[in-house]
Order: sequence, then structure tokens, then C-alpha cells
Amino acid sequence: MRDAIDLIMGGEAGQGLDTVAGLLGKAVVRSGWHLLAAQHVMSRVRGGHNNFRVRIGSGPVLGPPDTFHLLAAMSRESVDLHRDKLEAQAVILVDAAWEMPAEAGLLGIPFAELAPRPVFRSVVLLGVLGAMLGIEAAMLRDQLSDQFKSKGDQIVASNLDVLAASMKWAGEHAPRLSMPEATGPAGRLTMDGNQAIVLGALAAGVRFCGYYPMSPATTIAEGLVQSAVDMGVVVEQAEDEIAAANMALGAAYAGARSIVPTSGGGFALMTEAVSLSGVMEMPVVFVVVQRPGPATGLATRTEQADLDLVLYAGHGEFPRAILAPTNVGDCFYLTHKAFDLAEKSQGPVFVLSDQYLASAARSVDPFDLESLPPVATPDLSDFDSENYRRYNWSAPVSPRRIPGHGQSLVLADSHEHNEAGHIIEAGDIRVRMQDKRLAKNDVLLREVLPPEYLGADAPALLLVGWGSSCEVLREVLGLLTARGVKAGLLSFGQVWPLVPETFLARLEAAATVVAVEGNSTAQFVGLLRKTTGFHIQNTVLRYDGRALTAGYVMEGLQPILEAL
Repeated sequence: MRDAIDLIMGGEAGQGLDTVAGLLGKAVVRSGWHLLAAQHVMSRVRGGHNNFRVRIGSGPVLGPPDTFHLLAAMSRESVDLHRDKLEAQAVILVDAAWEMPAEAGLLGIPFAELAPRPVFRSVVLLGVLGAMLGIEAAMLRDQLSDQFKSKGDQIVASNLDVLAASMKWAGEHAPRLSMPEATGPAGRLTMDGNQAIVLGALAAGVRFCGYYPMSPATTIAEGLVQSAVDMGVVVEQAEDEIAAANMALGAAYAGARSIVPTSGGGFALMTEAVSLSGVMEMPVVFVVVQRPGPATGLATRTEQADLDLVLYAGHGEFPRAILAPTNVGDCFYLTHKAFDLAEKSQGPVFVLSDQYLASAARSVDPFDLESLPPVATPDLSDFDSENYRRYNWSAPVSPRRIPGHGQSLVLADSHEHNEAGHIIEAGDIRVRMQDKRLAKNDVLLREVLPPEYLGADAPALLLVGWGSSCEVLREVLGLLTARGVKAGLLSFGQVWPLVPETFLARLEAAATVVAVEGNSTAQFVGLLRKTTGFHIQNTVLRYDGRALTAGYVMEGLQPILEAL
């Protein structure tokens, strides 16, 4: 019995692969397996080759696969593109109408016979895969019924008929795959990183979302739209990114917890608003979902190349925090924490994700809402309102009141100002106000999440990763340990500010340190050197728009391993 089975489904946009992957993924998780389903999508509405890479495991799945046990090809091109990634004795599912030459493992599905119309071809594939994986027919029927119930009973019935015929055909003609043991507990969820960010924001009490559509962040705003009425959230699609960010600042001034989801190109336009947040001392959460640049780059691919952009965005000097979720659970909990940090420090806080983490669906345990700490709130006391000073410099974080909640006059300005919020030019007041703002760094430092360490003490090889690279590095750590390498992993879920005392000793104790990042210039390596003086000389970098895999990292480590 395998520990995991790896599938790839390939075809053109519009052939329903996303529907198959979504329905199959939910059924897999509800059947007791663990799941990772990562999509590779070309930036086209129609045409072009897309694929979903699905890993089904007996335990938590950490990273996407390098090779596959089954290829489901919805286009002939898909066979040629992925043949070299198939394991020995892999199964290849094709359309019987293509009349491809017979070969071991090749199975032609009679789509024309099983699907009364082309629109049902995806349901045929779902039924065949479900039968080969050993998923109960009732579970897939429930999935299809939920998917199409809004389209009427006749559509649901037609889909169920196609599903039944396809599963029957597969039971008679297709091999049953050797599956890992289904050990997962009941009640787990299937979701991607963006969906988890939505839930984290809702749990934190978000009330306003300003955005301009930009993949791969748009589904965050769309997810908040779906909950807007029930949860009391206003979602505003602005005329551009600049307006979206400034609307969020205005909503925050009025007391609404505010979020701005975007990607690199959109965030570049928002940097003046980030600076405005700094001088206004206004709490706003920016979610930056990275994709490859420069400019439009690869709009539907992944990268980790916007760390420097987010760290230095906005003119002038002011505090900020940057959280980098390592997995879907982090997307929920760190988004919730971001709202708390933004209110405690009264400034911008960033959640730095990427396309792979945003769109890859995983099986996750239900989030523990009871354990969430309360999010900090403004000062609504209105005590001594006549003497209220919005930027009182008796402490780094001044009491923030909300206009309209009492008699306090709450001023805000884009210029330098005095304690009350009035514009000033005096140099001494400028220095005092700037020192006050910068002192809020101490608030952020007290809240820093230290990196997680796994592995041997004083390892021969220490891996360093941040954000979505860390889950893959957990898998790599296991592979290294199995090979007898004394290895460790430093996993950073917060990349700014950093507290060297929480990790520098680990770097210094390792014989060899290797940083793994999804960019071409090792941005986090530079940040670590700036912060600690420790320079990591060895790197494994990926910047072709594809997600890191254990195989890719192991190949990059090979010269280093040979030198150990």
C-alpha cells in the first residue's frame, strides 16, 4: 500500500477540470484521505494547456508531486506534455475517439457514448476517477447534487445519470488503483489559502474590503462578497487600486476593520496609501498574493519575489509587520493576527502569500475559533473629550477614538502634525512625532512570531525557508533524515520585524546553511544578513513560475550533499 498516490489531470481551459478537481477533492477528504490539489493555469480564457496536480495521502500532504501514477488527459496535447513525468506502470486515461496506438497502461474512455452532450464530459471523468479511487458512488452523487441544484432537478438528474453510467463503465473496464490507507478524521475541511484568509478576516471582525480585481488575490474579495450580508461586510470594487486602498483608510478612520487584497502590480499603485496609513497611524491589513513579475509577468503563476516591495513600500519611515503564511492553517490564523497587530500598532500590517498557496486546495482540520484571542479595539470611552489628542505622544501608541462615538474631536492628516492632528512645520515637533511613530516598533517586536525549528540540534545541513516554501521543506527534511543526513529546518511565518535572538544561534550552530526561496535574488537571505550580519552562502532558488517541489529542492541540494 502506498503512502500517497499522485494524479495529474490536463486539458484546455473550459473543459471543466476545475469542477472535477473541486468535486473529487471534497470526496477524497470526506472519504478519509489527506489532499493537496494544485492548479497550473495559463493566462487565457480559452485554449492553452491547464492541469491540476492532485496528491492523495494517508497522512498530511506537504508539497506537490514531481511524478504521477495516473494521467487523465482531456486533450491529446496533455499526453505529450506529461508523459515524461509518469511513474513506471502509470495509467493514462484518454478519449477512445482519438484511436491512439495501444500501449501498456493506456485506457480509452468512450466519452461520446457516456456523455450525451460535450458539457457532460467532465462528469464522465469524475465518475471514472471516482471508481478507480474507490470513492463511494453516494458521496459523488451528493457532491454533484449540491453543485447543480440551483440549475433545477432536470439538470441534476442528467448529471447523476452520466455519473452512474461512467462509474459502471469504469468498474468493468478500468483498473482499481492501489490507494493509501484512509486515516483522516471526519469533519475536515477542503479549502485553499485565499478561502482561509477570508475566514480569518471574518473571524477578526472585518467590516470593509476595498479592492480592484487582480489575480491571484481577487477570490479573497469574492469570498467576502459571499458573506457580506450575513457578516455585515461592505465590499467595494473601486475604479483603481489607489482608490481601493484610500477607501480602506477612510473606512478604518470611521472605525471599520479594513482589508485590501491585491497582487504585486496592484500593490505597487497602493504604496502612497501605505505611507498615508503610516502618518495617519491608521490600522489597515494589506494582503499581497505574489505572482511573477516584472510588470504583468506570468499572471497565473507563483513566485516569492515581492518581499522587498512590501518591506519598503511607502515613502518615509514608519513601522510595519509582515506575516508570511506557510500553509492554509496559517492563512487563517495569521490573517486574524494581522488585524490585531494593525490595531495594536495603529498602522499597516501585511499578509504576504503567493499564487500557489492561494489556489492549492488542501485538507485541513476545522479552525479552533474558541482559542482565538480577542482582536484589539479602539478607545470608545470618550473620557475627557475636550482634552482628547489623537496623537498624544505620552506613549508610542496613542488612544484611537472613532469620530461620531462621543464628543471627542478625531483629526487625521497626511501632513506632519502635532498631538491634536493639526499641520505643523516646527522641526522639534517633527522629530518628537517621528520618534513616537518609530517607537511603535517595540509594540510589534513584542508580538513577533519566532520561526519554528524542526530537526536535529547543531545539524550538518540547515534549511531556511519562509512562507509557502516551508511545507515543501518539511518533506525535504524527512527525505534527508531518511538518507542519514543530520538536518534541520528553520521555518519563518513572519518575515518582519525579526528578532535575531530567536534564531541566530540555530544558524551559527549549523555546519552548512541553505536558504530555499521562490525568487531569483534570494531576498530573504539579504534581509537576514541586514538584520543579523549572518550571510547564507548556499541557496536553492526557483523562479520559473512553478511551485517548489521536494524533487526540485533535492536536485538543487545534490552538490551541497556531495560536499558534506
